[in-house]
Amino acid sequence: MKSTYLDSLSYQAVKTSSVEYLVLMLHGWGANYNDLQPLAEVLDLPNCRFLFPNAPFEHFQMPTGRAWYALERQDFQGIEESRDRLSKWLDSLPALTGIPPERTAMVGFSQGGAMTLDVGLMFNFAAVCSCSGYLHYNPLERSGNFPPTLLIHGTQDTVVPLTAAKKAKKELTQIGVETEYFEFMGGHEIPTAAMVSMRNFLQHTLMI
Repeated sequence: MKSTYLDSLSYQAVKTSSVEYLVLMLHGWGANYNDLQPLAEVLDLPNCRFLFPNAPFEHFQMPTGRAWYALERQDFQGIEESRDRLSKWLDSLPALTGIPPERTAMVGFSQGGAMTLDVGLMFNFAAVCSCSGYLHYNPLERSGNFPPTLLIHGTQDTVVPLTAAKKAKKELTQIGVETEYFEFMGGHEIPTAAMVSMRNFLQHTLMI
């Protein structure tokens, strides 16, 4: 799906005449919008459309890879532009899809998880989920409620250490985010156990 702000792929795992829910899935550093599409089939959520946005920047090493910002640089070059483009893309979705934020969930993996926690928590979504993600900002309180949030992380993750998830849980809880936390035995990945946890969370928060 072409947009002024971000390109995205659209997928509906269970074919029905009625689409009532929207799940947004943000890929990690060096991947692209094709990377998480197989998860939609595994989640197998009824009446649900999935959108997979492509990060705005080319990865500095991977020929087909994308980046939400330059993680290889200490100044995270591009993060402000990514925030702006992602926010505007999210703002445009109700008009494009006909699905309101209250029936929308946002999921991200790794760097996509960091962007999800950063930008997604500012929207009135039904749910937010970060897999193997981290906080790249200092969370602040806001007026109104935050979306319920699930943090999923592998105990043996050597790319984004487990301590990043524990830090995120502590800091988000402190500002009033209703946070669920799930650890699995594994590394920087989304195994079956994590998918089961994610599916249960999305079914509950979207009320599918």
